[in-house]
Amino acid sequence: MNIIKEAKRVFDIEIAALEKTRDSLDGEFEAILREVISCTGKVIITGMGKPGHIGEKLAATFSSLGTPSFFLHPAEAMHGDLGMVSKDDVVIAISFSGESDEIVKILPTIKLIGAKLIGITGNGESTLAEASDIVQVLPDFEEACYLGLAPTSSTTVALCYGDALAVVASGVYGFKDADFGKFHPAGALGKKLIYRVNDLMDEGEKNAVISVDVSLKEAIIELSNKGLGLVSLVDDEGNLKGVITEGDLRRMLRNEAKVYEMSAKEAMTSSPKTIESGKLAYEALSIMKEKNIACLPVMKDGKVVGTIRMQAILGAGIV
Repeated sequence: MNIIKEAKRVFDIEIAALEKTRDSLDGEFEAILREVISCTGKVIITGMGKPGHIGEKLAATFSSLGTPSFFLHPAEAMHGDLGMVSKDDVVIAISFSGESDEIVKILPTIKLIGAKLIGITGNGESTLAEASDIVQVLPDFEEACYLGLAPTSSTTVALCYGDALAVVASGVYGFKDADFGKFHPAGALGKKLIYRVNDLMDEGEKNAVISVDVSLKEAIIELSNKGLGLVSLVDDEGNLKGVITEGDLRRMLRNEAKVYEMSAKEAMTSSPKTIESGKLAYEALSIMKEKNIACLPVMKDGKVVGTIRMQAILGAGIV
């Protein structure tokens, strides 16, 4: 057996099934999508065996993209979990044969409850197809397994079909990256989309800020006491006039500057990079990486309100 050739054969067969299904999409897909986006309850996905595993993934995808959804195991449904279904829900049942025993048994109760029933099947004459309010009959295609029996192409098609529903629905909702972040707060991607500079900055008594009219010695003391790597120099109204960083001090010492005889104004960088408090922390991190700096003054309404450190951003799990 040529292993690589056989692996490519599986890819080719499943790709062909996807292309055939894509080309067959018509008004049924649109009708199903409209039921999804108009649903006032939850989108419930059910399937037995491998289609069930696909259903679990799809329920997670729907939920993460703004459509409240959960997976209903058809066997457990027969033992009480049908109580989770309401008349306001849309139930999407996936069965390529349309005759899976566990699926067929729960159809009458779903109809009795009054939920909208959508079938996804390869058999337009099946029990599932007949019971469904809307049915998507998939085109004929070849399973990738040698026996033509194990769900391979059919589960790949069901997965892609469900993804298409979830993604297009999110587009109709106008789902934004910030919405995505709300549903993924624990992941690195979610943190990028949720945490803002004012969530992570050092502010108030923790912030290093001092009058622009002080001596460099006083500025160094403030810089050392707060340990942020940067001190902001402000005028009497709190407007930022410049900053002094630990890097600035190291460069001055290397150049043998008389630091204890200088004013803070003489040593400061007068046009520093800053970040607004409401910006995403990831934007601040991007600026720091680009400019090779470790911290930024934080601004709000033209005033200094804090300091954001790269360490604080990385410590929050944003990379």
